[in-house]
Amino acid sequence: MYFLCYDDLMKTIVLTGMSGSGKSSVGKVLAEKRNLKFIDIDEQIVLNEKKSINEIFSENGENYFRELEVLTLKNIFEPENLVISLGGGAFENDGTRNFLLNNSTVIYLQTSPETILNRLKNSNDRPLLNNNMNLSAIEKLFNSRKNNYELAHFIIITDNKNIEDLAGEILKCANLK
Repeated sequence: MYFLCYDDLMKTIVLTGMSGSGKSSVGKVLAEKRNLKFIDIDEQIVLNEKKSINEIFSENGENYFRELEVLTLKNIFEPENLVISLGGGAFENDGTRNFLLNNSTVIYLQTSPETILNRLKNSNDRPLLNNNMNLSAIEKLFNSRKNNYELAHFIIITDNKNIEDLAGEILKCANLK
């Protein structure tokens, strides 16, 4: 008979932060390092809806997309052995934020608006910035979300760090190494 040892389980890690903070890239490496399942909420929504995020936003609006985020998260969430990359605005939802803070380890990948602009300047798949990809717009969005992001269990500054180092830092600060 096999008994499950709770030391073998790891609380689900949720990565939050602005678009361009590295949530998906770091999440994949983190999941690989710990042999965990990785789910990118935005990618899952695209698969489920069979539409791009831009199409969802333009056809149904931001509120509809935010409802999809909540539903998708509820459908995929597992309390252990999972790494989840949230969309940049998902942590703005009070219910989602409180649920994740109580049931997972939430890591905020803090990235300066300048770095975000540098990473996203050639991107056209960020609906809230598509026609407004400039430092002022990014700073405005960043400042509107900053207080909620900072409620995360851990804050990791991503500027000038590579993905491997960030994954290692997350494992270390969350006592998961």
